[in-house]
Amino acid sequence: MNITWKCSFFEALSLVELYEILALRQEVFILEQNCPFVDADGKDQNALHLQALVDNELVACTRLLPINVSYKGFTSIGRVATSNKVRGTGIGKLLMQKSIEEIETLFGKQPIKIGAQSYLKKFYESFGFLQSSEPYLEDGIWHIEMERY
Repeated sequence: MNITWKCSFFEALSLVELYEILALRQEVFILEQNCPFVDADGKDQNALHLQALVDNELVACTRLLPINVSYKGFTSIGRVATSNKVRGTGIGKLLMQKSIEEIETLFGKQPIKIGAQSYLKKFYESFGFLQSSEPYLEDGIWHIEMERY
């Protein structure tokens, strides 16, 4: 699989790119996970958007947030979404590796904090994240906060 990576500030996204990112996030979070929530939380405008494209089709994305936007004293990776078309191919691991690399390139070696779905704890631990909160229910799904230093 030949992946093209693109990382853009919100203002630099084309309307088509923004539409595709929002469509993928809705497909994954709202339809697949049956989790109605307000995706437009005001943080996208402060984020960089990492896109993974295969044959010019968006197949995975994250948003990379500067320090203090989501968590005081931390950068953050959020809205981690992978299309069901490419699940099981290893693209999720590549997406997280690339997200960490990009966040460190953009903001320096800063601590990263995420709100992870609890069932993905071991996945995020494989990237050096450690659980830093008790489980909590968010939008009907159990989550934990995790930190990487």
